Amino acid sequence: MIKIVVGGQLNKQTIEKQIKELGGSEVEVSVKSDLEAVMALKNKQVDYYVGACETGSGGALAMALALLGHDHCVALASPSKVKNQEEILEEVNSGKIAFGFTAPSSANVLKALVPALLNK
Repeated sequence: MIKIVVGGQLNKQTIEKQIKELGGSEVEVSVKSDLEAVMALKNKQVDYYVGACETGSGGALAMALALLGHDHCVALASPSKVKNQEEILEEVNSGKIAFGFTAPSSANVLKALVPALLNK
């Protein structure tokens, strides 16, 4: 089982529901404020962080970038580009643990991200 925390600025409950639908009993999901979510990840209480905002890298990842560093964080979708399944798999396999994306892209991003995290 993997543990995912939802931070970011937008659609936290929708993202939580989408992750639960995709991961079933193999995923434990919690929703927290940005600071609480990143601290839970930093203190190894959860395995991964996801968050959404309007740009995919501002409010979704700002706290994670500040506390975890750029090497552990990646924006999987912006208003102009959504990474494809292969690119998302590469990011997961490269060791990224905090993922940001735009609110409208959450369903498409999570369809690739959750299986990639489960298969890591």
